[in-house]
Amino acid sequence: MSEPSPLIPRRAVVIGGSIAGMLAAAAVKDHFDTVEIVEAHALPVGPESRAGVPQAAHFHTLLSGGAEAIDELLPGTVDQLLAVGANRVPVTTGMVMYSPEGWYRRWQNATHYLITASRDLTDSVIRQQVLKHQQVSVREHTRVVSLLGDRQRITGVRLRSADGAETELPAELVVDASGRGTRTPRWLAELGITGLVDERIDSGLTYASRIYRAPVPTKNWPVINLQANARAGLLKAGGIIPIENDRWHVSLIGPPGAEPTRNTDDFLPYARSLRHPVVADLLEHAEPLTEVTVTHTTANVRYRYERLKTWPEGLVAVGDSVAAFNPVYGQGMGVAARGARALHNAVAVGLTDGLARRAQCEVAAAVDAAWSLSVGSDIHFPSTKGKDPTAGDRLLQRYVSRLSRTATGSHRVATALTDVLMLQASPASLLAPSLLLAAALGPRRPQLAGPPLSPVERLVLDRGAAPAVAE
Repeated sequence: MSEPSPLIPRRAVVIGGSIAGMLAAAAVKDHFDTVEIVEAHALPVGPESRAGVPQAAHFHTLLSGGAEAIDELLPGTVDQLLAVGANRVPVTTGMVMYSPEGWYRRWQNATHYLITASRDLTDSVIRQQVLKHQQVSVREHTRVVSLLGDRQRITGVRLRSADGAETELPAELVVDASGRGTRTPRWLAELGITGLVDERIDSGLTYASRIYRAPVPTKNWPVINLQANARAGLLKAGGIIPIENDRWHVSLIGPPGAEPTRNTDDFLPYARSLRHPVVADLLEHAEPLTEVTVTHTTANVRYRYERLKTWPEGLVAVGDSVAAFNPVYGQGMGVAARGARALHNAVAVGLTDGLARRAQCEVAAAVDAAWSLSVGSDIHFPSTKGKDPTAGDRLLQRYVSRLSRTATGSHRVATALTDVLMLQASPASLLAPSLLLAAALGPRRPQLAGPPLSPVERLVLDRGAAPAVAE
C-alpha cells in the first residue's frame, strides 16, 4: 500500500517585484503557506536601480493616504524610511506651491504629509520589510508567460526561466502586479473572457529629471511645486523634492513642441522658462550629480476589470496593472498601497468563492478618486488624446479652479482640497454645501505676491547658503 501524498501547501503567486508586487505579497502573506513573487529581472539588495522601472528616474512622493496604507500592511515601514534618510514633509507647511490660481500659504497646523525619497530607497525599504517574512520568496530572472486554468478559475501560472525552460507553478491565488506591461488583458481574451473596457488619456507630456547636491542640508527643506496652468496656456511645470543624503530630485515637465530635452545644457534654461524662476534660481546654487533622464510614458491607462460579466476565481490585478497614472500627480505609489490594502481586506474575509471578484471591485474602488483627479486635470491639455472634455468637465474645472483660488487664502478650504489630493477623501466631498459657499465667496485673505519662503530659505535662494548654526 503506497504512502499518501503530502498536501501541497496553499500558495499565492505575485507577478512582479515592484512596490505594488511587494505590497500585494504583504497583503496576502498571512493567509497562505507560501507567497512566491515572480520577477523578470534581478532585485537589488539595497537602494539601487531596479531594471524595468524607467519612471524611477523621476521624482516620487508618497502621499499620506498611501503611507498610512503601507504602515497598516507593514507596520513600522514609514519610520524605517525616515530612519534611512527619507523626509516627512508636512502639507502645506512644508510646501512652496504655485497652483494655477496662485501661491498657497504654508499653513502651520498641517493636516497631512508627504514622504519624499528616491524611488530606489523607497523600493528598497518596502522590499526588505516584505522579504523578512519567511513565507515570502522571490523567483528572479523568471517570466510568467501564461495563466493556468480556465475562464472560471485560475489554478496557477506557466513560467519561463532565463534559459528558456518552461514549468508550471500551481497556485490558489495569482496577483498581477506587473505594471504597465501587464498581459492580463491578453490572457483573459485567450481564456474567452471578452468585453474588457480600457481607458487611455494621454496628455503627451514629457519629463526630464536630474539629481543635484543641495547647497544646504535638506532636512525640513520644503517641496517646491510649480504647476502648469492649462487654462492660461502655460503648460510647463516642474519642481524640487528633498531626498536622502542632502540631495534634490528635480523634474521638469513640458508639452509636445515645448518638451524638455536630455541635453544637460538645456536643463537650467528650461527651468527658467517655467511660470516662476524659483526652481532655476535655487538650482544656480546646487551641484548636478547625474545626467538628465527623459521619459514620454505619462499616459493614464485603466482597465475596467470590475465591469466584466465573467471574472475567474483565483486572479486579482493591482497597481499599474489596473490603473497607471501620469506621474505629475504623485499618485502611483499611494494608489498601489491602497489597492494592496483593499486586497488584504478582501482576503481577510475568507478564501471563499467570490473572493477574486470582490477583491477586484475593492481594488477598483481604491483607484477611483485618484483616477478622477488625474484624468480630470489631463483632459484639459490641448495635446491630450483619448478623451475630450465635456461641458460638465469644463464646469467642474471652473468650480475646482474657484475652490483652489479660495484655498490660497483659506485654511479650511485648503484642508478640504488636501484631504482629496492626499487620497484620504472622495472628490465628491468637495461638493459639500459649506465648500460651495466658500468657493462663491472667494479667498478670505489677499493672494501672495511671490513664493512663501522662510528667511533661511530666502538666504539660500539669494546667496546659496544658510547661516551657520552655533554648536
